[in-house]
Amino acid sequence: MRRFVLSLIFCVVAINFYPQEKIKTGLGFGAIPAVSFDSDLGFQYGAIVNLYHYGDGSNYPKYDHSLYLEWSRFSKGTGINRIMYDTEKLISGVRTTVDVTYYTDQMLSFYGFNGFQSDYQADKSRQFYSQERNMFRAKADLQGNFGTSNFGWVGGYSFYNFDIDSVDINKLGLEHSVGGSLYQRYVKKNGLISAEEANGGSIHYLKAGFKYDSRDQRAFASKGIWTEAVIQSAPGLINSMPHTKFALIHRQYLPLIKDMVFAYRLTYQATIGKNKVPYYAQPLLITSFLTAVENQGLGGKRSLRGVMRNRVVGDDIAFGNFELRYKFLKFQAFNQNFYIGTNLFFDTGIILKPIEISGFDTMLSALKDELLLKDFETGKFHSTAGAGLKIGWNENFIISVDYGKAFNSQDGDSGMYINLNYMF
Repeated sequence: MRRFVLSLIFCVVAINFYPQEKIKTGLGFGAIPAVSFDSDLGFQYGAIVNLYHYGDGSNYPKYDHSLYLEWSRFSKGTGINRIMYDTEKLISGVRTTVDVTYYTDQMLSFYGFNGFQSDYQADKSRQFYSQERNMFRAKADLQGNFGTSNFGWVGGYSFYNFDIDSVDINKLGLEHSVGGSLYQRYVKKNGLISAEEANGGSIHYLKAGFKYDSRDQRAFASKGIWTEAVIQSAPGLINSMPHTKFALIHRQYLPLIKDMVFAYRLTYQATIGKNKVPYYAQPLLITSFLTAVENQGLGGKRSLRGVMRNRVVGDDIAFGNFELRYKFLKFQAFNQNFYIGTNLFFDTGIILKPIEISGFDTMLSALKDELLLKDFETGKFHSTAGAGLKIGWNENFIISVDYGKAFNSQDGDSGMYINLNYMF
Protein backbone atom coordinates (compact mmCIF):
# COMPACT_ATOMS: atom_id res chain seq x y z
CA MET A 1 0.00 0.00 0.00
CA ARG A 2 2.90 2.37 0.75
CA ARG A 3 4.06 2.03 -2.86
CA PHE A 4 0.64 3.17 -4.07
CA VAL A 5 0.48 6.13 -1.67
CA LEU A 6 3.89 7.43 -2.71
CA SER A 7 2.94 7.14 -6.37
CA LEU A 8 -0.39 8.90 -5.85
CA ILE A 9 1.24 11.82 -4.01
CA PHE A 10 3.75 12.22 -6.81
CA CYS A 11 1.01 12.33 -9.42
CA VAL A 12 -1.27 14.90 -7.82
CA VAL A 13 1.30 17.49 -6.74
CA ALA A 14 1.45 20.61 -8.93
CA ILE A 15 -1.34 19.54 -11.29
CA ASN A 16 -1.93 21.58 -14.40
CA PHE A 17 -4.91 20.77 -16.63
CA TYR A 18 -4.70 20.91 -20.42
CA PRO A 19 -7.40 20.38 -23.03
CA GLN A 20 -5.07 18.36 -25.24
CA GLU A 21 -2.76 15.52 -24.25
CA LYS A 22 0.90 16.27 -24.87
CA ILE A 23 2.44 14.11 -27.61
CA LYS A 24 5.56 12.44 -26.27
CA THR A 25 8.68 12.09 -28.40
CA GLY A 26 12.07 10.58 -27.73
CA LEU A 27 12.78 9.05 -24.35
CA GLY A 28 10.12 8.71 -21.63
CA PHE A 29 10.05 6.79 -18.40
CA GLY A 30 8.07 5.63 -15.42
CA ALA A 31 9.58 4.77 -12.05
CA ILE A 32 8.33 3.89 -8.58
CA PRO A 33 10.02 2.56 -5.44
CA ALA A 34 9.36 -1.06 -4.55
CA VAL A 35 8.39 -0.52 -0.90
CA SER A 36 6.09 -2.83 1.08
CA PHE A 37 5.99 -5.10 4.09
CA ASP A 38 4.82 -8.69 4.52
CA SER A 39 4.74 -10.36 7.93
CA ASP A 40 6.06 -13.64 6.47
CA LEU A 41 8.56 -12.21 3.98
CA GLY A 42 9.69 -9.02 5.72
CA PHE A 43 10.40 -5.56 4.38
CA GLN A 44 10.63 -5.12 0.62
CA TYR A 45 12.95 -2.60 -0.92
CA GLY A 46 14.05 -1.93 -4.49
CA ALA A 47 12.90 -0.16 -7.62
CA ILE A 48 10.86 -0.53 -10.80
CA VAL A 49 11.83 1.45 -13.88
CA ASN A 50 10.25 1.37 -17.34
CA LEU A 51 12.03 3.25 -20.11
CA TYR A 52 10.18 4.07 -23.34
CA HIS A 53 11.35 5.53 -26.62
CA TYR A 54 8.57 7.11 -28.70
CA GLY A 55 10.65 8.12 -31.72
CA ASP A 56 9.19 11.18 -33.46
CA GLY A 57 5.88 10.71 -31.62
CA SER A 58 3.87 9.97 -34.76
CA ASN A 59 2.60 6.69 -33.25
CA TYR A 60 2.10 7.93 -29.66
CA PRO A 61 0.91 6.41 -27.34
CA LYS A 62 2.53 3.42 -29.05
CA TYR A 63 6.27 3.21 -28.39
CA ASP A 64 9.21 2.12 -30.51
CA HIS A 65 11.12 0.51 -27.64
CA SER A 66 10.32 -0.45 -24.04
CA LEU A 67 12.83 -1.61 -21.43
CA TYR A 68 11.41 -2.78 -18.08
CA LEU A 69 13.69 -3.27 -15.08
CA GLU A 70 12.74 -4.55 -11.64
CA TRP A 71 14.98 -5.31 -8.69
CA SER A 72 13.50 -5.91 -5.27
CA ARG A 73 14.27 -7.87 -2.14
CA PHE A 74 12.49 -8.96 0.97
CA SER A 75 14.46 -8.98 4.21
CA LYS A 76 13.83 -12.72 4.65
CA GLY A 77 15.14 -13.70 1.25
CA THR A 78 12.43 -13.45 -1.40
CA GLY A 79 13.42 -11.49 -4.48
CA ILE A 80 12.45 -10.38 -7.97
CA ASN A 81 15.05 -9.75 -10.68
CA ARG A 82 13.57 -8.97 -14.07
CA ILE A 83 14.59 -7.45 -17.39
CA MET A 84 12.11 -7.26 -20.28
CA TYR A 85 12.63 -5.65 -23.67
CA ASP A 86 9.78 -5.10 -26.13
CA THR A 87 10.04 -3.58 -29.61
CA GLU A 88 8.81 -3.69 -33.19
CA LYS A 89 11.96 -2.02 -34.52
CA LEU A 90 14.55 -4.75 -33.94
CA ILE A 91 13.17 -6.91 -36.77
CA SER A 92 11.10 -5.13 -39.37
CA GLY A 93 7.44 -6.10 -39.13
CA VAL A 94 7.99 -8.35 -36.10
CA ARG A 95 7.23 -7.58 -32.48
CA THR A 96 10.07 -8.98 -30.37
CA THR A 97 9.76 -9.49 -26.63
CA VAL A 98 12.64 -10.83 -24.55
CA ASP A 99 12.27 -11.55 -20.84
CA VAL A 100 14.83 -12.79 -18.31
CA THR A 101 13.62 -13.28 -14.74
CA TYR A 102 14.85 -14.87 -11.54
CA TYR A 103 12.07 -15.08 -9.01
CA THR A 104 12.44 -16.51 -5.53
CA ASP A 105 9.38 -17.26 -3.42
CA GLN A 106 9.91 -18.64 0.07
CA MET A 107 6.19 -19.24 0.61
CA LEU A 108 4.54 -20.05 -2.72
CA SER A 109 0.92 -21.06 -2.22
CA PHE A 110 0.04 -24.74 -2.76
CA TYR A 111 -3.59 -25.75 -2.17
CA GLY A 112 -3.51 -29.12 -3.91
CA PHE A 113 -5.20 -30.05 -7.17
CA ASN A 114 -8.59 -29.51 -8.78
CA GLY A 115 -9.93 -26.56 -6.86
CA PHE A 116 -12.85 -27.50 -4.63
CA GLN A 117 -11.78 -31.17 -4.64
CA SER A 118 -9.01 -30.04 -2.26
CA ASP A 119 -10.60 -28.85 0.95
CA TYR A 120 -9.36 -25.47 2.21
CA GLN A 121 -9.29 -25.17 5.99
CA ALA A 122 -8.84 -21.58 7.07
CA ASP A 123 -7.65 -22.52 10.56
CA LYS A 124 -4.47 -24.10 9.17
CA SER A 125 -1.32 -21.98 9.03
CA ARG A 126 -0.05 -20.28 5.91
CA GLN A 127 3.09 -22.46 5.90
CA PHE A 128 0.87 -25.56 5.75
CA TYR A 129 -0.36 -24.34 2.35
CA SER A 130 3.08 -23.26 1.09
CA GLN A 131 6.26 -24.50 -0.54
CA GLU A 132 9.54 -22.84 -1.44
CA ARG A 133 10.15 -22.20 -5.14
CA ASN A 134 12.99 -20.51 -6.99
CA MET A 135 12.20 -19.97 -10.66
CA PHE A 136 14.49 -18.88 -13.48
CA ARG A 137 12.87 -17.98 -16.79
CA ALA A 138 14.32 -16.87 -20.12
CA LYS A 139 11.88 -16.36 -22.98
CA ALA A 140 11.76 -14.83 -26.42
CA ASP A 141 8.40 -14.21 -28.11
CA LEU A 142 7.90 -13.15 -31.73
CA GLN A 143 4.72 -11.85 -33.35
CA GLY A 144 4.01 -10.64 -36.87
CA ASN A 145 1.10 -9.85 -39.16
CA PHE A 146 0.16 -11.27 -42.53
CA GLY A 147 0.68 -8.26 -44.76
CA THR A 148 -1.32 -5.24 -43.61
CA SER A 149 -4.15 -7.27 -42.08
CA ASN A 150 -4.90 -7.69 -38.40
CA PHE A 151 -4.29 -11.43 -38.70
CA GLY A 152 -0.88 -12.69 -37.73
CA TRP A 153 1.29 -15.38 -36.22
CA VAL A 154 2.85 -16.07 -32.83
CA GLY A 155 6.05 -17.99 -32.05
CA GLY A 156 8.54 -18.30 -29.26
CA TYR A 157 10.86 -20.24 -27.00
CA SER A 158 10.89 -20.35 -23.21
CA PHE A 159 13.24 -21.97 -20.75
CA TYR A 160 12.15 -22.54 -17.15
CA ASN A 161 14.08 -23.96 -14.24
CA PHE A 162 12.17 -24.68 -11.04
CA ASP A 163 13.93 -25.43 -7.76
CA ILE A 164 11.30 -26.57 -5.24
CA ASP A 165 11.45 -27.66 -1.62
CA SER A 166 9.54 -27.45 1.62
CA VAL A 167 9.30 -24.07 3.34
CA ASP A 168 12.41 -23.34 5.39
CA ILE A 169 10.53 -22.80 8.63
CA ASN A 170 13.70 -22.36 10.68
CA LYS A 171 14.89 -19.49 8.49
CA LEU A 172 11.50 -17.80 8.61
CA GLY A 173 10.97 -18.48 12.31
CA LEU A 174 7.77 -20.49 11.79
CA GLU A 175 6.31 -23.44 13.65
CA HIS A 176 6.22 -27.00 12.32
CA SER A 177 2.92 -28.24 10.88
CA VAL A 178 1.85 -31.50 12.53
CA GLY A 179 2.00 -34.18 9.86
CA GLY A 180 3.89 -31.88 7.49
CA SER A 181 2.69 -29.33 4.96
CA LEU A 182 0.20 -30.22 2.25
CA TYR A 183 3.06 -30.26 -0.28
CA GLN A 184 4.99 -32.75 1.90
CA ARG A 185 1.92 -34.95 2.26
CA TYR A 186 1.40 -34.98 -1.52
CA VAL A 187 5.02 -36.06 -2.01
CA LYS A 188 5.02 -38.75 0.68
CA LYS A 189 1.51 -40.14 0.39
CA ASN A 190 0.34 -42.16 -2.60
CA GLY A 191 2.73 -40.43 -5.01
CA LEU A 192 0.37 -37.55 -5.83
CA ILE A 193 3.57 -35.65 -6.56
CA SER A 194 6.12 -38.09 -7.94
CA ALA A 195 9.79 -38.16 -6.96
CA GLU A 196 10.64 -37.09 -10.52
CA GLU A 197 8.86 -33.77 -10.12
CA ALA A 198 8.90 -33.19 -6.36
CA ASN A 199 11.94 -30.88 -6.36
CA GLY A 200 11.29 -29.17 -9.67
CA GLY A 201 13.18 -29.43 -12.92
CA SER A 202 13.83 -27.71 -16.24
CA ILE A 203 11.42 -27.22 -19.15
CA HIS A 204 12.12 -26.12 -22.73
CA TYR A 205 8.93 -24.82 -24.36
CA LEU A 206 8.33 -24.16 -28.05
CA LYS A 207 5.30 -22.05 -28.92
CA ALA A 208 3.42 -21.45 -32.16
CA GLY A 209 0.02 -20.09 -33.07
CA PHE A 210 -2.15 -17.48 -34.73
CA LYS A 211 -3.58 -14.17 -33.58
CA TYR A 212 -6.01 -11.43 -34.52
CA ASP A 213 -5.31 -7.99 -33.07
CA SER A 214 -7.32 -4.88 -33.95
CA ARG A 215 -6.75 -2.93 -30.73
CA ASP A 216 -6.20 0.79 -31.06
CA GLN A 217 -3.76 0.83 -28.13
CA ARG A 218 -2.03 -1.82 -26.05
CA ALA A 219 -1.94 -0.41 -22.52
CA PHE A 220 -5.54 0.89 -22.50
CA ALA A 221 -7.41 -0.34 -25.55
CA SER A 222 -10.64 1.59 -26.14
CA LYS A 223 -11.81 -0.61 -29.01
CA GLY A 224 -10.85 -3.73 -30.90
CA ILE A 225 -10.33 -7.46 -30.52
CA TRP A 226 -7.25 -9.40 -29.47
CA THR A 227 -7.54 -13.18 -29.94
CA GLU A 228 -4.88 -15.88 -29.86
CA ALA A 229 -4.85 -19.62 -30.49
CA VAL A 230 -1.51 -21.05 -29.32
CA ILE A 231 0.10 -24.45 -28.83
CA GLN A 232 2.94 -24.63 -26.32
CA SER A 233 4.90 -27.88 -26.28
CA ALA A 234 7.75 -29.37 -24.25
CA PRO A 235 8.99 -31.97 -26.78
CA GLY A 236 10.51 -35.22 -25.59
CA LEU A 237 13.82 -34.69 -27.38
CA ILE A 238 14.76 -31.90 -24.97
CA ASN A 239 12.54 -32.58 -21.94
CA SER A 240 12.39 -35.35 -19.34
CA MET A 241 8.62 -34.94 -18.90
CA PRO A 242 7.25 -34.06 -22.36
CA HIS A 243 3.80 -32.49 -22.57
CA THR A 244 1.74 -30.09 -24.66
CA LYS A 245 -0.82 -27.42 -23.85
CA PHE A 246 -3.27 -25.51 -26.04
CA ALA A 247 -4.73 -22.10 -25.23
CA LEU A 248 -7.47 -20.05 -26.83
CA ILE A 249 -7.64 -16.49 -25.50
CA HIS A 250 -10.21 -13.95 -26.67
CA ARG A 251 -10.23 -10.34 -25.51
CA GLN A 252 -12.58 -7.60 -26.68
CA TYR A 253 -12.79 -3.89 -25.86
CA LEU A 254 -16.13 -2.13 -26.39
CA PRO A 255 -16.34 1.68 -26.17
CA LEU A 256 -19.39 2.96 -24.28
CA ILE A 257 -18.88 6.70 -23.81
CA LYS A 258 -15.74 8.83 -23.98
CA ASP A 259 -12.99 7.20 -21.87
CA MET A 260 -15.33 4.42 -20.69
CA VAL A 261 -14.73 0.89 -21.99
CA PHE A 262 -16.24 -2.51 -21.30
CA ALA A 263 -13.46 -5.09 -21.66
CA TYR A 264 -13.61 -8.86 -21.28
CA ARG A 265 -11.27 -11.82 -21.62
CA LEU A 266 -12.25 -15.47 -22.14
CA THR A 267 -9.55 -18.13 -21.78
CA TYR A 268 -9.58 -21.86 -22.42
CA GLN A 269 -6.42 -23.86 -21.71
CA ALA A 270 -6.17 -27.63 -22.12
CA THR A 271 -3.65 -30.45 -21.97
CA ILE A 272 -3.18 -32.29 -25.28
CA GLY A 273 -2.42 -35.99 -25.15
CA LYS A 274 -1.99 -38.32 -22.20
CA ASN A 275 1.47 -37.32 -21.00
CA LYS A 276 1.62 -36.11 -17.41
CA VAL A 277 2.31 -32.41 -16.94
CA PRO A 278 4.73 -31.68 -14.06
CA TYR A 279 2.68 -30.34 -11.18
CA TYR A 280 4.81 -27.18 -11.00
CA ALA A 281 4.02 -26.39 -14.65
CA GLN A 282 0.25 -26.86 -14.36
CA PRO A 283 -0.41 -23.32 -13.02
CA LEU A 284 1.46 -21.63 -15.90
CA LEU A 285 -0.88 -19.71 -18.21
CA ILE A 286 0.08 -19.37 -21.86
CA THR A 287 0.34 -15.86 -23.24
CA SER A 288 2.23 -14.10 -26.01
CA PHE A 289 3.06 -11.10 -23.83
CA LEU A 290 3.72 -11.04 -20.08
CA THR A 291 2.32 -8.00 -18.28
CA ALA A 292 3.72 -9.11 -14.90
CA VAL A 293 6.67 -10.96 -13.42
CA GLU A 294 4.71 -14.20 -13.76
CA ASN A 295 1.50 -15.44 -15.31
CA GLN A 296 0.05 -18.33 -13.36
CA GLY A 297 -3.12 -19.31 -11.61
CA LEU A 298 -5.99 -19.69 -11.39
CA GLY A 299 -6.21 -17.34 -8.44
CA GLY A 300 -4.55 -14.05 -7.73
CA LYS A 301 -3.91 -10.77 -9.44
CA ARG A 302 -3.57 -12.08 -13.01
CA SER A 303 -6.59 -14.38 -13.25
CA LEU A 304 -9.15 -14.48 -10.42
CA ARG A 305 -8.72 -11.46 -8.17
CA GLY A 306 -9.84 -12.33 -4.65
CA VAL A 307 -9.26 -16.08 -5.02
CA MET A 308 -6.08 -17.30 -3.30
CA ARG A 309 -3.21 -17.65 -5.76
CA ASN A 310 -2.84 -21.09 -7.33
CA ARG A 311 -6.08 -22.22 -5.68
CA VAL A 312 -7.52 -23.64 -8.92
CA VAL A 313 -5.16 -26.06 -10.70
CA GLY A 314 -6.42 -28.55 -13.28
CA ASP A 315 -5.56 -30.31 -16.53
CA ASP A 316 -8.12 -28.29 -18.52
CA ILE A 317 -9.40 -24.95 -17.24
CA ALA A 318 -11.45 -21.99 -18.42
CA PHE A 319 -11.92 -18.53 -16.96
CA GLY A 320 -13.35 -15.15 -17.79
CA ASN A 321 -12.68 -11.57 -16.69
CA PHE A 322 -15.20 -8.79 -17.22
CA GLU A 323 -14.32 -5.14 -16.53
CA LEU A 324 -15.91 -1.73 -16.81
CA ARG A 325 -13.04 0.76 -17.17
CA TYR A 326 -13.26 4.53 -16.91
CA LYS A 327 -10.70 7.33 -17.06
CA PHE A 328 -12.33 10.07 -15.01
CA LEU A 329 -9.46 12.57 -14.72
CA LYS A 330 -6.68 13.59 -17.11
CA PHE A 331 -3.97 16.12 -16.33
CA GLN A 332 -0.38 17.11 -16.87
CA ALA A 333 2.28 17.53 -14.19
CA PHE A 334 6.04 18.00 -14.52
CA ASN A 335 5.59 18.00 -18.30
CA GLN A 336 4.18 14.47 -18.16
CA ASN A 337 0.73 13.11 -19.10
CA PHE A 338 -1.30 11.46 -16.34
CA TYR A 339 -4.76 10.05 -15.87
CA ILE A 340 -6.70 8.57 -12.97
CA GLY A 341 -9.20 5.84 -13.68
CA THR A 342 -11.24 3.13 -12.07
CA ASN A 343 -12.52 -0.32 -12.94
CA LEU A 344 -15.31 -2.59 -11.72
CA PHE A 345 -14.79 -6.29 -12.41
CA PHE A 346 -16.19 -9.80 -12.20
CA ASP A 347 -13.84 -12.80 -12.50
CA THR A 348 -14.85 -16.45 -12.73
CA GLY A 349 -13.11 -19.74 -13.51
CA ILE A 350 -13.80 -23.47 -13.69
CA ILE A 351 -11.94 -26.77 -14.00
CA LEU A 352 -13.14 -28.65 -17.07
CA LYS A 353 -10.86 -31.67 -16.66
CA PRO A 354 -9.28 -32.47 -13.28
CA ILE A 355 -5.76 -33.71 -12.71
CA GLU A 356 -5.94 -37.47 -12.22
CA ILE A 357 -5.40 -38.47 -8.60
CA SER A 358 -4.06 -41.99 -8.77
CA GLY A 359 -5.94 -44.51 -6.63
CA PHE A 360 -8.53 -42.01 -5.42
CA ASP A 361 -11.49 -44.37 -5.87
CA THR A 362 -9.94 -47.01 -3.58
CA MET A 363 -8.25 -44.61 -1.19
CA LEU A 364 -9.11 -45.05 2.48
CA SER A 365 -11.16 -42.28 4.07
CA ALA A 366 -8.41 -41.61 6.62
CA LEU A 367 -5.90 -40.95 3.83
CA LYS A 368 -8.34 -38.70 1.98
CA ASP A 369 -8.81 -36.73 5.18
CA GLU A 370 -5.04 -36.41 5.64
CA LEU A 371 -4.67 -35.14 2.08
CA LEU A 372 -7.79 -32.94 2.45
CA LEU A 373 -9.36 -34.60 -0.60
CA LYS A 374 -13.06 -34.73 -1.52
CA ASP A 375 -14.98 -35.98 -4.54
CA PHE A 376 -14.59 -33.82 -7.63
CA GLU A 377 -17.79 -32.05 -8.64
CA THR A 378 -18.17 -30.79 -12.19
CA GLY A 379 -19.65 -27.43 -13.07
CA LYS A 380 -18.52 -25.52 -9.97
CA PHE A 381 -17.24 -22.00 -10.59
CA HIS A 382 -14.70 -19.99 -8.59
CA SER A 383 -15.96 -16.39 -8.78
CA THR A 384 -15.07 -12.95 -7.45
CA ALA A 385 -16.04 -9.30 -7.88
CA GLY A 386 -14.33 -6.06 -7.01
CA ALA A 387 -13.07 -2.65 -7.99
CA GLY A 388 -9.80 -0.92 -8.73
CA LEU A 389 -7.96 2.36 -9.14
CA LYS A 390 -5.52 3.12 -11.97
CA ILE A 391 -2.95 5.89 -12.41
CA GLY A 392 -1.62 6.16 -15.97
CA TRP A 393 1.69 7.87 -16.71
CA ASN A 394 2.18 8.74 -20.38
CA GLU A 395 -0.46 6.06 -21.18
CA ASN A 396 1.90 3.07 -20.99
CA PHE A 397 3.12 3.06 -17.36
CA ILE A 398 0.06 2.22 -15.25
CA ILE A 399 0.01 1.86 -11.48
CA SER A 400 -2.81 -0.51 -10.61
CA VAL A 401 -4.71 -1.26 -7.39
CA ASP A 402 -7.41 -3.95 -7.42
CA TYR A 403 -9.50 -5.34 -4.57
CA GLY A 404 -11.46 -8.54 -5.16
CA LYS A 405 -13.89 -10.45 -2.93
CA ALA A 406 -14.33 -14.22 -3.30
CA PHE A 407 -17.89 -15.57 -3.46
CA ASN A 408 -16.99 -18.88 -1.76
CA SER A 409 -15.02 -19.13 1.50
CA GLN A 410 -13.26 -22.20 0.07
CA ASP A 411 -11.42 -19.74 -2.20
CA GLY A 412 -10.40 -17.52 0.70
CA ASP A 413 -11.85 -14.17 1.67
CA SER A 414 -10.50 -11.32 -0.46
CA GLY A 415 -7.35 -9.92 -2.03
CA MET A 416 -5.71 -6.54 -2.51
CA TYR A 417 -3.26 -6.24 -5.40
CA ILE A 418 -0.90 -3.34 -6.02
CA ASN A 419 1.06 -3.80 -9.25
CA LEU A 420 1.49 -2.45 -12.78
CA ASN A 421 -0.76 -2.49 -15.85
CA TYR A 422 -4.29 -3.62 -16.53
CA MET A 423 -4.76 -7.36 -16.23
CA PHE A 424 -5.42 -7.72 -19.97
